[in-house]
Amino acid sequence: MARLGVNIDHVATLRQARGGSEPDPVAAAAMAELAGADGITIHLREDRRHIQDRDLRILRQTIQTRLNLEMAATDEMVAIALSVMPEAVTLVPEKRAELTTEGGLDVRIHQEALKVAIEKLQQGGIIVSLFIDPDPDQIKAANKVGADFIEIHTGAFSDAADWIVEKQELIKIENAVKLAKKLDLGVNAGHGLNYVNVKKVAAIGGIEEFNIGHSIMSRAILVGLDRAVRDMSELVRYA
Repeated sequence: MARLGVNIDHVATLRQARGGSEPDPVAAAAMAELAGADGITIHLREDRRHIQDRDLRILRQTIQTRLNLEMAATDEMVAIALSVMPEAVTLVPEKRAELTTEGGLDVRIHQEALKVAIEKLQQGGIIVSLFIDPDPDQIKAANKVGADFIEIHTGAFSDAADWIVEKQELIKIENAVKLAKKLDLGVNAGHGLNYVNVKKVAAIGGIEEFNIGHSIMSRAILVGLDRAVRDMSELVRYA
């Protein structure tokens, strides 16, 4: 049965739009946990456009489930992770101009740098996942650099223009899960998943955790955060 990690970045984005203190991502994390979230995911970006260092420190003290920190594989971020000690770190690509993470890491090109970052994090007792496209070569490279998990970037599937492309992308995800399991890599998934399409991915089996933010927060505006988390949790667990 898959776990649900709730990404609360968009709560911080709304707060930063006015430069005030509301809404509070720490409060949102607590509410998500009470509603059944198995973990909380945040992305501390280099430009600090939403989650701030203070948020990370307080969340580390208050989260009762598990904290997954998305971050770039930079010396600054590795040092922050080792000082805060989340249960897991997900290394993601990061571009200053993008609205959100647009694609998976190119592990093949950045093998050496990723290997160094992964070793440092693992020596500190942190589980490391790599956010990658469902590409066999990237999965093999993730295994080569010593990652514990991969998180499959489901954006191409989620953005599919028609059912034919969607089916093709779903097959890629299914094959990626099979290959990762063969290589003894844990598998998570996320990006663009919503209350309609997540069932198709969850039905594949073998994915341990879904990290979802935008869809949950969008639904929360209409029905409340408690209901939004409970509905998504049920979908990923029982698909």
